Amino acid sequence: MTSPAGPSGGGQKRLKLLAVTACPTGIAHTYMAAEKLQQAADRLGVDMKVETQGSIGAENVLTDNDVREADGIIIAADKEVDRDRFAGKRVLSVGVADGIHKPEELIERVQGAPVQAEGAATPAGTGAGGGKERSAAYKALMNGVSHMIPFVVVGGLLLAISIALGGHSTSKGIVFDEGSFWFYVNALGGLGFKLMLPIFSGYIAYALGDRPALVPGMIGGFLAADAVNIYGAEANAGFLGAIATGFLAGYLVIWIKKAKVPRFVQPIMPIIVIPILSTLTLGLLYIYVIGRPISWVFVHLTDWLNGMTGSSAVVLGAIIGLMISFDMGGPVNKTAFLVAVGLIGTNNAVMGMAAAAIPVMPLGQGLATLLRRKLYSDQERETGIAALFMGFFGISEGAIPFAAARPAQVIPANMLGGAVAGALAGLAGVEDSVPHGGPIVALFGAVSGVAMFFVAIAAGTVVTALATNALIDLKRRRDGVAAAAPAVSAAPEPALVGAAAGAGTGTGPVGGAGTATAPATAVGAPAAATVDAAPEVLSGYLTEQTVRTELAADSKEAAIREMAEMLATTGNVRDVDELVRVALAREAQGTTGLGESIAIPHAKTDAVSRPTVGFARSSEGIEWGALDGTRARLVFMISVPEAAAGDEHLRILALLSRKLMDADFRERLGTAPDEPAILDVLREIR
Repeated sequence: MTSPAGPSGGGQKRLKLLAVTACPTGIAHTYMAAEKLQQAADRLGVDMKVETQGSIGAENVLTDNDVREADGIIIAADKEVDRDRFAGKRVLSVGVADGIHKPEELIERVQGAPVQAEGAATPAGTGAGGGKERSAAYKALMNGVSHMIPFVVVGGLLLAISIALGGHSTSKGIVFDEGSFWFYVNALGGLGFKLMLPIFSGYIAYALGDRPALVPGMIGGFLAADAVNIYGAEANAGFLGAIATGFLAGYLVIWIKKAKVPRFVQPIMPIIVIPILSTLTLGLLYIYVIGRPISWVFVHLTDWLNGMTGSSAVVLGAIIGLMISFDMGGPVNKTAFLVAVGLIGTNNAVMGMAAAAIPVMPLGQGLATLLRRKLYSDQERETGIAALFMGFFGISEGAIPFAAARPAQVIPANMLGGAVAGALAGLAGVEDSVPHGGPIVALFGAVSGVAMFFVAIAAGTVVTALATNALIDLKRRRDGVAAAAPAVSAAPEPALVGAAAGAGTGTGPVGGAGTATAPATAVGAPAAATVDAAPEVLSGYLTEQTVRTELAADSKEAAIREMAEMLATTGNVRDVDELVRVALAREAQGTTGLGESIAIPHAKTDAVSRPTVGFARSSEGIEWGALDGTRARLVFMISVPEAAAGDEHLRILALLSRKLMDADFRERLGTAPDEPAILDVLREIR
């Protein structure tokens, strides 16, 4: 085979390549891929510069001059990478795992890769072979969810606070003194909710079609959220409509980009032609085609529901609850709500059914994150707390991020809980005299049958929480997620976002792993006992006290507990069980087994008072779910408090990831005879 640099002799110039590496969870795989590509290039006599796009930001950024002089670009990434800057160059796009395990092959393949056309960036994942479309769609959905969550949380909490502190209960609902402080706080919360669906739709489209898709995606989201006021439609489409407009806008832009246009038109395609054409197409399609059947359905649904008011209270309550819970403020929800509102004064029991069902979705999803924390990412757990608060104040939109991320699991669970709450309220004859729901209306004195009102809400909440977690567990089992080897997530992180596709370990309770006994009395031991005159390792975060030559554990869960107990001997760990729980939750989002017999479990938690790092070896190796199938023999554990979870956490990960790519370093680390010798090797980390 001819060397990538070309035949020897003749003064032929060396091949010059660029690369971009990025992974969606943490930074370890980002830096591993970068090091592997750089090492392969050095062996093959190829000039290479690698840009890393980790959580700490882009480093070693490729300049315009770099791109101009490059013979090809390798993108090894599991997240979106801007390709517009590579127009006119050969671009090979693969997953980050290929950058780690096939660097030489990528250097060969990029020389025959297709040339990137101007403004023709393709969705992430489509360049790595077939079967990636579903992954790209999932990542687009998660991109929309992660950008939407801050609007849901801020808008919902501002609304809840204003209702609690400045609202008045009237026959028109919860109202405010116009021009008062809380009137404006409520208005700001309302603005957050108005932007929620446009942001959601816009960033779904952006993930698929890049910047040209942002405008049609957001305008489509506005149509889904407020078509009634924008063009006089009889019904809005809600968050399900925003999902549809986001994907329509994204794929529409991708389709338009494929059109061949004269050369003089190409520069204005991404900034003028594509946004205008896609916005007009999507907007008019929605107004004249999509919006009409939506309006027809919900007008007739309203008529049907009005005709049921004489039916059995239990049946009617269940139907009201099902509709209220289906789309959380969307058209089905609004249909049931408006029917109930229209009957206030003549049949307050129907509003009582709706009022009991309204808070069930956010309360149920929030409770679900508390009951089975390991099923959810840190961002989802934080959103769950906010959802509990919003649910108390009758703001059903607090559950939208959960439904958007897992519609097949969350929506049925919401509907089941809503039906239970509505049916129980109907059975008990609960009445509500104001057009609002949730526990707050009982505190305002607008509900009769208060005790059964709270029983109905509590029952629906518990049913929703249990059903949600059961359905998530069922999906994980159906997808074949092994208990001891979590799949590496291909999704973005909200949040946060993570929110990882197919993530999760399915392991048992944290406290059940391992057999070692926690040194409870050692938590207060003075850290000063480990002071050493030799150079510090990782700024003193790793000491001889946190080094072990051999782990007793034979499983990942047991190893994490054993290492957490070792870290506790420094006095820096306040709560060993919580540290273990957070570390295992991180594993559920995607394995920290990096390959090459390395694992770097890490946790960001206030269970530790200062950054602390431990290292231990396992001669037999521990199954860690690594991409290359190797068992972990070199295990580092990083724990940092939340306040130091930014650059310091990422800096430690980056330093370790880079140094551990050195095979000689790994060999010496694995054969060092004792703790002092291990520390001598580790002092090489810079």
